[in-house]
Amino acid sequence: MSKNKLLLIVALFSTTILIAQSKNTGINTLKVELFMQTRGGLNNSYATITKNKNATIAFLGGSITYNPGWRDKVCDYLKENFRSTKFRFIAAGIPSLGSLPHAFRLQRDVLDSGKIDLLFIEAAVNDKANGTDSITQIQSLEGIVRHAKKNNPAMDIIIMSFADPEKTKDYDNGITPVEVRNHEFVADHYNLPSINLAKEVHDKLNNHEFSWENDFKDLHPSPFGQELYFEAIKKLLQKCFADNISPIVNPTIPAPLNRSNFEDGKYVEIEKANYDARWKLVRDWVPSDNLATRDGFVHVPVLEAEEPGASLSFSFEGTAIGISIISGADAGIISYSIDNGMYKKMNLYTQWSSMLHLPWYLILGSGLKNGKHIVNLKIDDTTNKESKGHACRIVHFLVNGAK
Repeated sequence: MSKNKLLLIVALFSTTILIAQSKNTGINTLKVELFMQTRGGLNNSYATITKNKNATIAFLGGSITYNPGWRDKVCDYLKENFRSTKFRFIAAGIPSLGSLPHAFRLQRDVLDSGKIDLLFIEAAVNDKANGTDSITQIQSLEGIVRHAKKNNPAMDIIIMSFADPEKTKDYDNGITPVEVRNHEFVADHYNLPSINLAKEVHDKLNNHEFSWENDFKDLHPSPFGQELYFEAIKKLLQKCFADNISPIVNPTIPAPLNRSNFEDGKYVEIEKANYDARWKLVRDWVPSDNLATRDGFVHVPVLEAEEPGASLSFSFEGTAIGISIISGADAGIISYSIDNGMYKKMNLYTQWSSMLHLPWYLILGSGLKNGKHIVNLKIDDTTNKESKGHACRIVHFLVNGAK
């Protein structure tokens, strides 16, 4: 038996023991159904799974989606319960990324691979960690849903809010976390199934069904936490599948909540910029220090400059512009101007930059008049006091535009 298989068996055995212990305490456990909303259900994907016998399931999220655990269990559950169906699974989780990155990478990382029948979305943990403001969360989450539905109006979508200590504290104080509220707001407007796992974890902790320290352990859940997530998702799938009705032949998309949402979010190649000699296009970027990297943000083309004053311009057509960068220990500060307006500064250095070459997504302007624009960007001569330099490393331009 391989080491990996042995570790998996041990993890599953440990999880079973933990669940059994929680059931033997005499506590009346809270039902998973309290934390889910089936809303419009999963009629279209159920029909595809059971009648077409060929379905594509995509998972869009951060590290909790990227890591092994609940996602693998969902895949196994579907394969075991619909044995005659051919499934294709797309694992589109990237650590550290929340709703804003998801909105602009959806096309390349998910939709470009073909017709998607069921899409899982999670962003609540990283939206909190990354400090994504509430309006940007709505613009991004709604943009993901609308973009996905425009690509395939029959696509079913499940929105999930995972747990972290900050959300537990909010609930302790009688506050619904902003990220959860926004996830549910978008899910409700578009009649999508959702699961509030942050609330489930909080309420079950208060009900003494398990402890964070000994059982759940981390926002990247232990095997116990992964099993809890999976059981909730499985229950939602079972409920929706049991309640299924005929698929909606011509589904309509509701009017947007925010007309400046990122429903046409996409990556645009860095090669399309005009830049001076202080910039260089590195075709296969790797760090020169020993800091860690993220998959998809190493051994990729990067437009790089490290000298104050280095300038570039980028023309685009749409309503929003941003940059996807790699922020390491030498990340600097940029100044930028849209359509020759007033220059603004933006700090590229993050609280994690000293430890990691972090993928970081920044919106320079949104809610612009739909049309042609130009952004001018230069490296500022100031820098963060913690940074070792002035570097700017652009991996993608982010454009919200149909053309």
